[in-house]
Amino acid sequence: MTRPLKIGPLEHVPGARTLLMGILNVTPDSFSDGGRHDAPAAALVHARTMIAQGAGIIDVGGESTRPGAQRIPAEEELARILPVLADLRGLACAVSIDTYKADVAAAAIGAGAHVINDILGLQGDPDMALVAARTGAPVIAMHNRGLDPTADVDPARDIVADMIAFFARTLEIADQAGVARDRIILDPGIGFAKTEEQNLIALNRLDEVKAHFGLPVLVGASRKRFIGTLTGREAAERDAGSLGAHLAAVARGADIIRAHDVALHADALKVADAVLHESMDCGETTQ
Repeated sequence: MTRPLKIGPLEHVPGARTLLMGILNVTPDSFSDGGRHDAPAAALVHARTMIAQGAGIIDVGGESTRPGAQRIPAEEELARILPVLADLRGLACAVSIDTYKADVAAAAIGAGAHVINDILGLQGDPDMALVAARTGAPVIAMHNRGLDPTADVDPARDIVADMIAFFARTLEIADQAGVARDRIILDPGIGFAKTEEQNLIALNRLDEVKAHFGLPVLVGASRKRFIGTLTGREAAERDAGSLGAHLAAVARGADIIRAHDVALHADALKVADAVLHESMDCGETTQ
């Protein structure tokens, strides 16, 4: 039996049921929902809605990582997220902090967040792995090549080999810092440092990466640009296309799906899990 993954109040058995992460951007400039939930009261309402719809994790982000987004100092990021994290305390969910700054991650964990979602895969801020080790927080490590999602895109790159090499380095850093391997979740970084075709390859060959490392995998393709290219839809209209990408990822072994439209995904994932496990009761995440 696969060892359960402890994420705050959640105990999740990878492979038993797909865990759903709801996106809570408390930024004025995120690519599809900037400014909608940046006030703490609006953020709390949205978080409660996503939990009621089936989200097991709420992912709080205080800085946009869309192409061309302006970088902000840690102080500004903390001013955005800390009031929201205070409001989320006690809700029936786990909370992740979407940041690449170690100081922000440390403060967020201290304020009640349970997991660090690092878009630089422990290879950006040299103190991030130390924060994870000190706090015991699980880490979602994304494959990425820099803060600009469009940077270092090479159409000739073998993206699967690149992910495997990148994650091997991430695990080396984690090991040196004292982060237990069973506290790490891998994220292929859909939409980051990849051509649109490489995004498709990363999703289709996700099982190879998962098998190589034997670790849980999170996929977040929600409303990404390649979905717009395939469907002709603007960002806010890409939820159906996002669901298509995510169901393909689940079929390739994804354990956690990060999405904007939680209600749509919750129903679809229940059915997909039942089909993949050939069971009307494919397991529950306990809280």
